[in-house]
Amino acid sequence: MSKPGDTNGPVFDGTFRGQLADLMRWRRDVRRFLTDPVDDAALARCISAFASAPSVGLSEPWRILRVASDAARRAALLNFTTANEAALAGYAGADAERYATLKLSGMREAPVQLAIFCDEATEKGRGLGAGTMPEMRRYSVVSAITQFWLAARAEGIGVGWVSILDPDQLSRDLDAPACWRLVGYLCVGYPAEATDTPELERLGWEERADTLIIEDR
Repeated sequence: MSKPGDTNGPVFDGTFRGQLADLMRWRRDVRRFLTDPVDDAALARCISAFASAPSVGLSEPWRILRVASDAARRAALLNFTTANEAALAGYAGADAERYATLKLSGMREAPVQLAIFCDEATEKGRGLGAGTMPEMRRYSVVSAITQFWLAARAEGIGVGWVSILDPDQLSRDLDAPACWRLVGYLCVGYPAEATDTPELERLGWEERADTLIIEDR
């Protein structure tokens, strides 16, 4: 009789599980990058993590645009700057003063920048699971981004997710197909500093919860 945990797959020992916990803890949202180019082979290994990510109905709806040209990067940076100014205007008092000091993107320094989209019209997967919850396609893209992020951290590469953007404008600027929806704009490069503590926590913007609340029903 098989015991709980018995499988024909690989067995991950306590050392590996500890390293996995370390990897997840060191997966930080990086905003401060070195301008050194990212090793092409290492980046390719990280991007390959998308291919093994779970997706609803095996639809694999992620679409990746590498934002490499000067024109595309200027448009993306202008988009962020405009959205960030609008966001600052929404705060007042001490929150506004503190917000103004935060570095909220690494778009000026990051050598690699990726716009990750969800193809809302993909026929792959034949709609399985997405008919009742179409947002599952986007959640699938988020899962793939998470795998990429962990793979990058394992290579010593940092990732920063920029969310202070006008997604519709950025999609037009990048000439993305109309059925694609922006999920994440990622800055990728080698971190300028090493820390396992979120910058927003270190700077006093917010604190990480001490406990995870789970309720029974």
